[in-house]
Amino acid sequence: MFIGEYQHNIDEKGRLAVPAKFRQKLAKGAVVTKGLDDCLFLYTREEWEKLAEKLAALPISKANTRAFSRLMLAGAMDVDIDKQGRMLIPDYLRNYAAMKKKVVITGLYSRLEIWDEDKWNRYKKGTEKKSGDIAEALGEIGV
Repeated sequence: MFIGEYQHNIDEKGRLAVPAKFRQKLAKGAVVTKGLDDCLFLYTREEWEKLAEKLAALPISKANTRAFSRLMLAGAMDVDIDKQGRMLIPDYLRNYAAMKKKVVITGLYSRLEIWDEDKWNRYKKGTEKKSGDIAEALGEIGV
């Protein structure tokens, strides 16, 4: 399970240190892809395969399912964790998420999200202001 919030830096070669507590889970392989809300999603190989199977089963006749599958699958890249616990984030993904040097890695149970630090802080601040409304809406669906 991935949880928590961690600040890290991307080096000049595009490498990002993965929080030490997550390295073992990602050691068997990981996939980074374009996420939602201008961040990146990072999955273990096992979780990625589950998601990819679901995406492959979606009807190709629907424009929204084609678009979402393209975003997630065509935007994806296999990544390895090196001996120093770093992974290389490809340029096209760093550009997609407008990442500068400082990033935040957030744990969301079955995936990690990687955010540009400024974008994360703005997103988090806005979401925290609306937390009561969000909780009420989730309560209506049984969460």
